[in-house]
Amino acid sequence: MFGDWGHGICLLLGACVLILREKKLSSQKLGSFMEMAFGGRYVILLMALFSIYCGLIYNEFFSVPFHIFGKSAYECREKTCSDAHTAGLIKVRDPYPFGVDPSWRGSRSELPFLNSLKMKMSILMGVTQMNLGIVLSYFDAKFHGNALDIRYQFIPQMIFLNSLFGYLALLILIKWCTGSQADLYHVMIYMFLDPSGNLGENQLFWGQKELQILLLLMAIVAVPWMLFPKPFILKKLHKERFQGHTYRFLGTSEMDPDSEPDSARSRHDDFNFSEVFVHQMIHSIEFVLGAVSNTASYLRLWALSLAHSELSTVFYEKLLVLAWGYDNLVVKLVGLVIFSFATAFILLGMESLSAFLHALRLHWVEFMNKFYHGDGYKFRPFSFALLADDED
Repeated sequence: MFGDWGHGICLLLGACVLILREKKLSSQKLGSFMEMAFGGRYVILLMALFSIYCGLIYNEFFSVPFHIFGKSAYECREKTCSDAHTAGLIKVRDPYPFGVDPSWRGSRSELPFLNSLKMKMSILMGVTQMNLGIVLSYFDAKFHGNALDIRYQFIPQMIFLNSLFGYLALLILIKWCTGSQADLYHVMIYMFLDPSGNLGENQLFWGQKELQILLLLMAIVAVPWMLFPKPFILKKLHKERFQGHTYRFLGTSEMDPDSEPDSARSRHDDFNFSEVFVHQMIHSIEFVLGAVSNTASYLRLWALSLAHSELSTVFYEKLLVLAWGYDNLVVKLVGLVIFSFATAFILLGMESLSAFLHALRLHWVEFMNKFYHGDGYKFRPFSFALLADDED
């Protein structure tokens, strides 16, 4: 979101100053703003490093592109070409080795190109992180010995997410590699509305229609797979347990008394089937609807990076470039001072805080809800009698 390696270097210098003067600043009384910045000095350091990396991808240094990794892949068609940024450009060499080609800057198709690029990058990052969250839920269930959670939550969740949005990520990569002009919106919408219809020019590879029908069926099957088996298996295990039957216990967070002895999630004394079923239904519906809304929520990466880029462009062109177009030294200095203050307080202050809060929101809501429950542990008040019993 904060993809500008010029702004990233400024943040890096500020973070390095706070870290190098850590001992001195920790013993001083700081203001509210400085205290907040000092407390988050290592977070600012990481933000600066990621800003530099994303800025190199977007090829922006205070909104100005540079030929950092070689010449542009495009040149003017004729030597007398007077408007090389808007017309007459032809591709003369291989694509730019890293990041966005500098010739896109100022071209008529700059915004459509960057919009498409950043939107697709956001979806790829979002699908990858959500898959990572579901994989972490597998390790959490395995750690607690919850076999039911692995079989009836982890597996169908992986199938549902990747049948739809994992497939979308695959289409994005294929389109990038092949240079196809296929409309991915049309492909995904008509995958539901008309699965057996002719794809026409939107076909990216052989067997695409058959694969889409298979993925759609897998996504449909995954929903009842998440919803029905687990509550009924829990009911059966509970009934066998209290009728004295022997069975091989299938661990789950709702039934296993040894996996989480103090957890608020355990429900052993009173097994309420309707409560367990409603809980599972809420969890399943939340995941199915969240798969759509969470993927869409990652588009804030695209929206905020575009806003940051356009805002820094406005400050650069309307303050610095405009002021330095005059021959008056005072006007140049005033423009430089205003540009510096706008960069420091708006772009480095407000924009970095905004990007940090949105990134934090993505981690907490879209990522951590895949594996983190936050149920806590049952409160056990301190008692000398209980302490004596434990010692005995």
